Amino acid sequence: MRASLIQFRVEDNESVDSRRRRAASLVRDQAEVDLVVLPELWTTGAFAYEQFGSEAEPLEGPTYEAMAKAASDAGVWLHAGSIPERDPEGPIYNTSLIFSPSGDLAAFYRKIHRFGFDKGEAVLMGAGTEPVTVPLPETTVGVATCYDLRFPELFRSLVDAGAETIVIPAGWPERRRSHWTLLAQARAVENQAYVLACGTAGTHAGVPQAGHSIVVDPWGDVLAEADADEEVLTVEFDPARVAATREQFPALKDRVLGLERPRRRP
Repeated sequence: MRASLIQFRVEDNESVDSRRRRAASLVRDQAEVDLVVLPELWTTGAFAYEQFGSEAEPLEGPTYEAMAKAASDAGVWLHAGSIPERDPEGPIYNTSLIFSPSGDLAAFYRKIHRFGFDKGEAVLMGAGTEPVTVPLPETTVGVATCYDLRFPELFRSLVDAGAETIVIPAGWPERRRSHWTLLAQARAVENQAYVLACGTAGTHAGVPQAGHSIVVDPWGDVLAEADADEEVLTVEFDPARVAATREQFPALKDRVLGLERPRRRP
């Protein structure tokens, strides 16, 4: 299986329409791969909090339409990163869109863990409640977004739902880049799954981005890693290695906490 992580550069002086056109062009260029991934909140910038309200769009809005067509044109599975989604009957959400090679919406995921510590995203956006997995022909994908990476219990729930490959779009700041790499490897090792973590380049509202998109195998080995600038990171990996790793080193079978077990009668 081949995947391309598009480490998109968000330019502060670029219009949203221009970003959509540029992202769609980059996706269409990846017609030789199976899965393409864009980063978090690339239409606005992950730290451009003041733009979330003005740039929020319906689930099936302009970005949905542009990305559905790009996926269909390239004939790829597309994790189109995330957008600020305006629910007509609720708050704004940080919502990921996943399209099939025919351009149909296969799934969407509303980010569960909001970043900001009682400011920014944490107060401007609603929280999702449901973990999401997407069955591809080659592998089952679990979906998480940026700050979710710090919460291992979410990843356990994805594995319990069958995830073998976990895709994480992000707008991770450069000042905590060491955490990004460390946590991506940790989530791969503890869940014996592939982790495909796609970051952004550039500066979001004055916050330099880490870049360094990374692909980690089920043993925690880094298969590929980008630098800090805009880049398309393409990697080939074997989804069958997940089952082989879990069979060779069956640590997941030894889980005790967090599992539903029958209560013993007194």
